[in-house]
Amino acid sequence: MDGISRRELCRNALGAIVLAGACGDSPMGAPDAAVNLCELYPRQTEGPFFLDDDLVRSDITEGKPGARLALAVSVVRASDCSPLVGVAVDVWQCDAGGVYSGFAGQLGGLDTTGQTFLRGTQLTDASGAAQFVTIYPGWYPGRTTHIHFKVRQTGSEATSQLYFPEATTAAIYATGVYAARGQKNTSNAADSVNAGEVPTLLQVSDDGSGGYVGALTVSVA
Repeated sequence: MDGISRRELCRNALGAIVLAGACGDSPMGAPDAAVNLCELYPRQTEGPFFLDDDLVRSDITEGKPGARLALAVSVVRASDCSPLVGVAVDVWQCDAGGVYSGFAGQLGGLDTTGQTFLRGTQLTDASGAAQFVTIYPGWYPGRTTHIHFKVRQTGSEATSQLYFPEATTAAIYATGVYAARGQKNTSNAADSVNAGEVPTLLQVSDDGSGGYVGALTVSVA
């Protein structure tokens, strides 16, 4: 990297998000402090639908139909991959029909002003994890399937988006409430926000009861 190590890049990227996959093999496992590399996870736009409303809650579904998703976002420190405790993690996403809460001008001319579904904030626990109960997000034209997230520390914040494996998305979109809309029209690689550089995907698995578990570990400078 032309005179600068990847670890130094991680340390120097003030406020940036870096994927901690190199700090531990399992996204839910304890970070391995013996591994000294962090792979930069790109900052991405928060988009037009962020609300600074401090909805501190774990279950953000508000009765919205869709495949249940237990989402864990673990936050660690870039310098040593240690868990960050008490850091605020915000998430917000569209529903199965591609609609966000809180804004006019949604798909189909819907006005969701004043509504708060599928958005919320949690503080990271002793292991650095923020846990949410949500649904697998739907899609809307021009974007691949995604969830927005923001990590807020005292004096700094970093914003990005997380993405899903194509095969998992295709399988879910063929079932239930998603089936009527069909498959999304934009792949991860073709997504305009990614610009061809797809971040590491959320690890998603079947929970054995008709829902899904998703986990991602990110490191912040």
